[in-house]
Amino acid sequence: MLRLAGINTFYGESHILRDLSLNIEKGELVTLLGRNGAGKTTTVKTIMGILSPRSGAITLNGKNIVGRSPHEIAKQGVGFVPEDRRIFPSLTVVENIMFPVWGRGAEGWGLEKIFNFFPALKARSNNKGSQLSGGEQQMLAIARILRAKMDLILLDEPTEGLAPLLIRSIGEIIKEIKKSGLTILLIEQNTRFATQYADKHNILYGGGIVYSESNDKFKHDHEIQKRYLGV
Repeated sequence: MLRLAGINTFYGESHILRDLSLNIEKGELVTLLGRNGAGKTTTVKTIMGILSPRSGAITLNGKNIVGRSPHEIAKQGVGFVPEDRRIFPSLTVVENIMFPVWGRGAEGWGLEKIFNFFPALKARSNNKGSQLSGGEQQMLAIARILRAKMDLILLDEPTEGLAPLLIRSIGEIIKEIKKSGLTILLIEQNTRFATQYADKHNILYGGGIVYSESNDKFKHDHEIQKRYLGV
């Protein structure tokens, strides 16, 4: 579904992604793991067209998306839930969810289905975004993408800063989204969380992918985890 081949992305003259290659099949939940500063967020920003690679190819369902603007890539079915959530603080929960869906020509999940899936949001439906907890804001950011009928969801650090109970709730939401047939790229530092839900793991180190294996193999590869992910 998504293929990155030989991607080189810079911030100014700082070379961040170095010949990065990554493949995601339709319906998979694939992780991108790595320490702080490894380039995980740079990768998803490059996929979304927020950053432009100096070289390399990115194809979505076989079509090149390098050089496309973020809104054009969104129209192709790629949804981005950034680490800072980017909900509208002055709009209510309902207004955030029902915001225009970038003209894809079809809507995804309806409000009733979303509220069945996110009962915490239903209880706060008339509250403004600024009045929600961190966990509720994360749920709202995900709900907004589901409303927009995306095929591929990029989740950047969805558990960052959340209490253990809320992390479990986010995990259950991710599991149900995957069951619905959507494809997910999960950017995460919480390895224990990631191994509960992923099909495959990729480790980013030094600007490139140094490890790509199934969840079963990764869970037992303690040396690799210690080498690239240990503090």
